[in-house]
Amino acid sequence: MSSQSEPLHFAQEREEPKQALPYWRVLIVDDESDVHAVTELALDGLEFEGKGIKFGHTYSAIEARKYLEQHPDTVLVLLDVVMESDDAGLELVDFIRNILDNRLIRIILRTGQPGHAPEREVILRYDINDYKEKVDLTSHKLFSSVISALRSYRDLSIIDKNRIGLEKIIRSSGSLYNIDSLEEFISGVSTQLGALLNIGEESFYSRAFGVLKEHDGKSIEQQRIIAGTGEYAHLTNKCLGDVVDDRVLQRIKKAVAEKRSVFYTDACLVELSNAEGVDGLLYIEGCKPKLDEVDQNLVEIFVSNATIALGNLFLHQEIELTQREVLYTLGEFAECRSRETSRHVARVSKLSGLLAIKLGLEKEESDLLQLAAAMHDIGKLAISSDILEKPGPLNDEEWIQIKGHCQFGHQLLSRAKLPLLKLAAIIAHQHHEHWDGSGYPLGLKGDQIHLYGRIVAIADVFDALGNRRVHKEAWPLARVVEYFHQHRGTYFDPQLTDLLLKHLDEFTDLREDYSDDRFNRPHIAASDLAENV
Repeated sequence: MSSQSEPLHFAQEREEPKQALPYWRVLIVDDESDVHAVTELALDGLEFEGKGIKFGHTYSAIEARKYLEQHPDTVLVLLDVVMESDDAGLELVDFIRNILDNRLIRIILRTGQPGHAPEREVILRYDINDYKEKVDLTSHKLFSSVISALRSYRDLSIIDKNRIGLEKIIRSSGSLYNIDSLEEFISGVSTQLGALLNIGEESFYSRAFGVLKEHDGKSIEQQRIIAGTGEYAHLTNKCLGDVVDDRVLQRIKKAVAEKRSVFYTDACLVELSNAEGVDGLLYIEGCKPKLDEVDQNLVEIFVSNATIALGNLFLHQEIELTQREVLYTLGEFAECRSRETSRHVARVSKLSGLLAIKLGLEKEESDLLQLAAAMHDIGKLAISSDILEKPGPLNDEEWIQIKGHCQFGHQLLSRAKLPLLKLAAIIAHQHHEHWDGSGYPLGLKGDQIHLYGRIVAIADVFDALGNRRVHKEAWPLARVVEYFHQHRGTYFDPQLTDLLLKHLDEFTDLREDYSDDRFNRPHIAASDLAENV
């Protein structure tokens, strides 16, 4: 330990002129002031990979602990062994490796009293990277040791960054497979990339995502934004040429022409493409500083996984659209046996979904209910067209047959294994049950009736009364409202009835949006209807 009589030193960083270059932070831990000065002099002007050196100075192991806690970006420690105690330096090594759990920082042990810390024992016992006796440590040897340590830190950091990045990719990519809309997908990709690169989510914006290749004579400027996030969320379906400046447009054209991802100091453009030909470009702003090679590779790997998820998303949407088309086609066929008549099925589905939302059900559950509600009258497939299309009142025998459609629909759908169809079976069975038990076919009462059956019952009657049917003209809205007031708590769940009447304008508008006049045209197909629903 130094014999100089000096006041206690505190951890400090010498005042230095601001450096234009980035720097490697190096901590000198030694109780001799001369060692600090000589070390700085020997390493003056050192640069490694475009970075200079920024020194930190502490004069005891205790000070060094505080410094390292405050400056986790320290890459190298030049450490004395004997300071406030004979093994203070070695205790600091143990603190760095085991308490701070820092395995990357390089440690060069320098001692003027090798007898207190024999080299062989220290190297075997402690996780240090170099051991030097001060008397042998010339400026040239110190320079070589520091460069070697910095090179080692750089390589280990790259390896560790890759490891952490790949772990994040594995965790984050998996979540994208559960996303079922383009808007959520873009938001998910932006969020995960932000976490992956440790950049704030607010600095990521999806700018142009979709089919960007020139085709059918359309230029890049005419391509439309399919989805966006942040300040670009409101630009959905806008042409690129109308909403992006020329600089951004040229960047997009460059990425499209070169068919690769392009990285800038303030943004990156990532190409999304797969074997099915689903191509797109994700434009992300706020990437400062410019991504290094490791980050770029991580982005490429992540996007490769995201592209697979995107393909699954499109496939899922295609399957879902097909399911909707089948359900609505069957529902309409059962309801009216004609392509030219009512769109009752679509309206009941949409009205049921809206009522579910007003009740507080989650969107996912509401969407499921909409699909299942399309099959509420599937049992009418068993009813004669003569009865279904009879313009006048039904006799008792015909009325019994009509009532049988609930039981038949349940039998038909309950055989299926799909949860959606099992749910549709319940709706088909119970949508004519009444709150007071006077309905059919089971005479269920109150909460005995499944919630979905109660919701569809209201949607079914609201639409049926307000639209023309073969046996009746459409009722005026005032008469429909009076009917629901009259049968609140008898035919219909009182809570659901109140929600319908409270938001009557919304339900009426929705019914008009899917009116027969709008959709009953020769060119309107079930696929068009399903897409809208």
